[in-house]
Amino acid sequence: MTDTPFDPATDGAQMSFDGRMSYGDYLGLDAILTAQHPLSDAHDEMLFIIQHQTSELWMRLALHELGIARSTLQKGALRPAFKMLSRVARIFEQLNSAWDVLRTMTPSDYSRFRDALGQSSGFQSHQYRLIEFTLGNRNPAMLRPHAHRPDLTALLEAELAQPSLYDVALRLLSEAQPVPEAVLGRDTRQAYAAHPGVAEAWAQVYRAPEQYWELYELAEKLVDLEDYFRRWRFNHVTTVERVIGFKRGTGGTGGVSYLRRMLEVELFPELWHLRTDL
Repeated sequence: MTDTPFDPATDGAQMSFDGRMSYGDYLGLDAILTAQHPLSDAHDEMLFIIQHQTSELWMRLALHELGIARSTLQKGALRPAFKMLSRVARIFEQLNSAWDVLRTMTPSDYSRFRDALGQSSGFQSHQYRLIEFTLGNRNPAMLRPHAHRPDLTALLEAELAQPSLYDVALRLLSEAQPVPEAVLGRDTRQAYAAHPGVAEAWAQVYRAPEQYWELYELAEKLVDLEDYFRRWRFNHVTTVERVIGFKRGTGGTGGVSYLRRMLEVELFPELWHLRTDL
């Protein structure tokens, strides 16, 4: 063992970045690491801010992947889209793990800075709303929390103007099995409602997976994605109940009661229901 400290430069590591792009430059770390501005002196407010900022970053990636996955499916290229859908499921796995960190904050910890939040709430996350709209849980009434930001309203309106991920999947399904025109021609600005004709079409795929392998795999990718999404919602409910009980949320929702209603939302209903009938 030598007493001479190791110099990475001797192994070729770049050590001088005057006028050159560094790691921090490429990632824009100055902007990211100075974006935390606690409004109180409570120790746990930094945790709360970073938890939600990192969640928004993961959601940005999820939207990137979902958008490309949808356009790829619209071109009839199913297999390349499978990787993107799998990645979104893993993103929600990461988001699920993040609740474990936030749950280290006790009710007493949160009460020390809750008033500083004002009316701000995750309910107002436009990226979360975009994810819901993209996956098919559409409700034009949910544009209202973003009315003060025309740019965000325009993003959400643009999403409502195109078919959801599930609508695109149903179009692909219709190429192999009869799908009711009432479903294919519906108003895609509205939330999707389960249809027995769609259930039967997917059931045929599941009864002969070897014949319809790509559709079968697409269905399972969607189920996998919704599985992790449901877990995220469930972890959200339990974390909120653990920290604030049944108080109203800062954004005015019923808090736990509202979040529990969201647990009942099914994004791809027929893919879950058909398991009972197979």
